[in-house]
Amino acid sequence: MNIEFLNQDKKTGRSTFLLKGATPAFANLIRRAMLESVPTMAIHDVEFQKNSSVLYDEIIAHRLGMIPLETDLKGYTLPSQCKCNGEGCARCTLKLTLKAKGPGIVYASDIKSKDPKVKPVHGDMPVAKLLKGQELELEATARLGQGKEHVKWSPCLAWYVYEPTITVNNDSPKFAECKSKYPPQVFDKNGKIDKKLITANLVDACDGVCPEVVKIEYNRQNFLFSIEPWGQLTPKEIATAAADTLLESLSAFEENLEK
Repeated sequence: MNIEFLNQDKKTGRSTFLLKGATPAFANLIRRAMLESVPTMAIHDVEFQKNSSVLYDEIIAHRLGMIPLETDLKGYTLPSQCKCNGEGCARCTLKLTLKAKGPGIVYASDIKSKDPKVKPVHGDMPVAKLLKGQELELEATARLGQGKEHVKWSPCLAWYVYEPTITVNNDSPKFAECKSKYPPQVFDKNGKIDKKLITANLVDACDGVCPEVVKIEYNRQNFLFSIEPWGQLTPKEIATAAADTLLESLSAFEENLEK
């Protein structure tokens, strides 16, 4: 089994890699580890000093919790694994503050963090709109968590498909008959189907339309993985952390078997 990196979209951060020589069960294990086991930072507790906005404290707290925070995995540890036994210390928690006065919109960029490595990923996310005379002042506590506890700690969306093998025959007698049934994105400047253009969802759109023109076969041991991060971690960090958590779980399972 090996992994081959394919590409990364600079705008969205979405990365694609090819997992070779695996099984569906193992591929799904990796996918679930990425979604549920990779720790990220998120706001968990909020203490309000002032809130004269039209939004209840609970609504603002929920919004703050769902703001993705850049995460430093080397600088923090999960509360359950911390020396403070989850009571809250500098090794497992981080304080953030927010102080704003209307009129105006309060954005995620207005949140001040005591750690420059941990801050909102998207500073233009709106938190609340304040009218003249309205104020918002609070102190929030962020900590590491995992997606299996709450989705706000999930670092990405991850999915996979079987690796397709695409065969194109533009000289087929049925080409003219079936041409209109294919997505326009798969045709080159000369009006011919280019198999290099048949990517992502276009594979499903071409599969089964006319096998004499476009034939698609799937390798059941190779998987095309896509990772779309929310910004807390890079795709590489997510994949690496997922592998680390799997190794830790397997080691713990082996120790329990020996006992």
